[in-house]
Amino acid sequence: MTTETNTAFEGFKDAFKNIQNLEVPEAAREFVKKTANTAKDRAAEAFAGSERVTAAVENAVAESVAEAGKISRNIQQAIYEDAEAFFSGIDKLASAKSISEAVEIQSSLLRSRGEVFVSRAKATADYLGNLAANGAKSAQDNFAKVYNKTA
Repeated sequence: MTTETNTAFEGFKDAFKNIQNLEVPEAAREFVKKTANTAKDRAAEAFAGSERVTAAVENAVAESVAEAGKISRNIQQAIYEDAEAFFSGIDKLASAKSISEAVEIQSSLLRSRGEVFVSRAKATADYLGNLAANGAKSAQDNFAKVYNKTA
């Protein structure tokens, strides 16, 4: 029974062992690279268009909305950077010649995106802290002006 079981699974064992060295066809890699580059170009065009829209909005509204424009730009920049990193990652993955190389590349990409996420979270917390402090200071100043006028 044990010998029959071992021979029954021998084919699966060989298939799983050989899948790591499976060659990705050149045509498939080129197709993925071309598609990723086209999408990357379109993301850049979309980013440029959103920049123009944001600039028009900023010029049309009062100074109090300028902060919202800054936030919008930062979000747009983050989205663009994420899209660029994604397409760059696809390009790197398309260059992988084996599954194990692709796994190594993916792990590296995930690690670097995690670091970016932590960095953005810290920057956001700092920004919101400063915004709250400045808002409180502004409210205090405005309250002091109102109070001095009524006193």
